Amino acid sequence: MSVAPSVVIYRPAEDGGRRVRVDGGILGRAFGVQDVARFMQETGLQDWDELEVVRSGLIEWRGGGPGV
Repeated sequence: MSVAPSVVIYRPAEDGGRRVRVDGGILGRAFGVQDVARFMQETGLQDWDELEVVRSGLIEWRGGGPGV
């Protein structure tokens, strides 16, 4: 049985990018839900798309949700 990763999306920086942390490591910066979906796919959640990102309770959004 696999364990879901711990995912934190930080508040937007001045340029709009948000740091993406998965299981304690920074994967990069996301500028939209498409970027977050790509990061999730890189962690092994191949079936994730933008809708999964928006609907998921696995992601902790800091400084506003996916629409910010």
